[in-house]
Amino acid sequence: MKSQLKRLAALAFACATFIPQAFAQTTAPSHDAMPGMAAPAGESPATAAYRAADKSMMAGMSSVQYSGDPDRDFVAHMIPHHEGAVEMAKVELKYGKDAKLRKLAKDIIAAQDREIAFMKQWLAAHPQAK
Repeated sequence: MKSQLKRLAALAFACATFIPQAFAQTTAPSHDAMPGMAAPAGESPATAAYRAADKSMMAGMSSVQYSGDPDRDFVAHMIPHHEGAVEMAKVELKYGKDAKLRKLAKDIIAAQDREIAFMKQWLAAHPQAK
């Protein structure tokens, strides 16, 4: 009986100790609470710029209301996503040194700007049903 009580106490202790930690690690945090999202002291200007672009993109995506129309929801969420990609590419152009990545950044800006324009036109041509 004593050994069963000891095992039960050990199990209770393990559950009280490890289960909350497991849930804390598997629960998706808000984007602002994600590791690396808080600006550390002495952060480089490039990192600060990437962080600002990330925050803006996530805020834009999370502020879009779902309509129930999969086409409209796709486009409405992809616009801020693409705008974020353009902002990140601009940071690369401002601070990056690698010639191939700078070319990629220029290509991303050109492609994403075209896609953003297309998506905005599509949204205007397809008003949300009431």
